Amino acid sequence: MRKLTKSTTVAAAALTAALGMTAGSASAAGTWTVTPGGAWTAKATSPKLLDTKTGTQLTCSSSSAAGTLKSGSGLSGTAISSITSVSWTSCTGPLGITFSVTPNGLPWSLNAVSYNSATGVTTGTLTGVKAHISGAGCTADFAGPTSTSTATLTGTYTNSTHTLSLSGGDLHAYNVSGTCLGLLNNGDAATYTANYVLNGSQTITSP
Repeated sequence: MRKLTKSTTVAAAALTAALGMTAGSASAAGTWTVTPGGAWTAKATSPKLLDTKTGTQLTCSSSSAAGTLKSGSGLSGTAISSITSVSWTSCTGPLGITFSVTPNGLPWSLNAVSYNSATGVTTGTLTGVKAHISGAGCTADFAGPTSTSTATLTGTYTNSTHTLSLSGGDLHAYNVSGTCLGLLNNGDAATYTANYVLNGSQTITSP
């Protein structure tokens, strides 16, 4: 079977802010302030899942997510927000296969790690990630370093654009079957990139 590289966006785009922080302006933060906090919804356009070994891409037309942010000041960065629901629309991949994508293990936790006051960008992680894809004769699971562990994605949140950008991390493919074999393989590392624009203003800062 020949390898094809096409796009099928699985998840995620809500976190696109630049990681480019200047040394000295970025600080590892101990406490956080969130305004106003509470429930949020977001949408990403053309999120992508890439098998970094074969070059195979899965692309969706969009992804929608919803969650809850803590509110107030003096907050811990751990689980500062959660993703309670996420869905993907019109996902396609190699050979023109259409896919459905199902998240597993929700809620996932968003964790704030450091803050750049010059750019208003928070850098952090999304933990607890697992998902399943299913197409015509092609199925696969995505998890962490092992098939039973959850994945951690890296990301940023930009105050000025209200955008949560996800990228990188330690996603791997497992339980690959059918026509996916050769395009995706068991144990292949994968990356998910998506930029989720929140529907409303949320500001995250740290001293």
